[in-house]
Amino acid sequence: MIRLTLIEARELAESILLHNGFSAAQAQAVTDTVVAGERDGCASHGLYRVLGCVNSLRAGKVAANAEPQVVDQAPSIVRVDAAGGFSQLAFKAGLPLLKEKTRATGIAALAINRCVHFSALWVEIEQLTDAGLVALAFTPSHAWVAPAGGSQPVFGTNPIAFGWPRAGKNPFVFDFATSAIARGDIELHRRAGKAIPEGWGVDAQGQPSTDPNVVLDHGAMLTFGGHKGSALAAMVELIAGPLIGDLTSAESLAYDAGSKSSPYHGELLIALDPKRFLGDAAEQHLARAEGVFESIQGQGARLPSQRRYEARLRSEVEGVQIPQALYNDLKALLA
Repeated sequence: MIRLTLIEARELAESILLHNGFSAAQAQAVTDTVVAGERDGCASHGLYRVLGCVNSLRAGKVAANAEPQVVDQAPSIVRVDAAGGFSQLAFKAGLPLLKEKTRATGIAALAINRCVHFSALWVEIEQLTDAGLVALAFTPSHAWVAPAGGSQPVFGTNPIAFGWPRAGKNPFVFDFATSAIARGDIELHRRAGKAIPEGWGVDAQGQPSTDPNVVLDHGAMLTFGGHKGSALAAMVELIAGPLIGDLTSAESLAYDAGSKSSPYHGELLIALDPKRFLGDAAEQHLARAEGVFESIQGQGARLPSQRRYEARLRSEVEGVQIPQALYNDLKALLA
């Protein structure tokens, strides 16, 4: 393992992206996200993702110098055309207007179109909870996941994220794929030559498989919770695809044309302002919500993201560790 300070991790990621032709704005936005993933112990969404960013560029599937265009679509709707660039910079461009509209109307949505997406959603969710807003986010991906009862890929990993602000405390945030596991975790098992647990995927005949190569290259991933996860995955396809005029996971995979690049589609974020919903009573009711969290933790149960926050505190002091093989692959991108 190679240990890096967070500053070294940032410098490594940003230098690779700049060296390979990304604009300073794109490189900085992507670096913020991958370093946050590594910092919070989410290796599948950390520095490893830089490899995919460069691969997508070399395949011609991401615009290195894309400049997002913000559109004031409606009183409660913001659209951002990512122009074929990464979703991170598009989100950054649309965030100020999203917050303004949410505070004015109580609820607003941000639709990001024509973006390349590779990251976890909690990085964006936390920027909304930091502003005192409740938030949800949805995005499809490539068609890698079979519906419940099926064997052929239809859905993406189709994550759903939610955030709730908490005064003086880390926000309550969950961010999970509607697939049984994030695809990046299966890819990390493949890199390490390790079998995956049964229940993560099937082979081309729909039979359970623990071979990551079989699942990734010939079979399909599975949803979590059977038909329940499958229904949620379908919901994400619809509200973050046709509803915002963007691609489904199947259409994204067709656009990829075998290049194995990051997915190209859209993203939907919804923000809600407790102060507009509740007026002067907002503080009172947000305090009541703390009782829910106390009842969970009071019996020894863990809140979502608790381990991430713990990893964040450690990383800020100790830095992060990545496998030597990954470090070598990253350094090779600077050659």
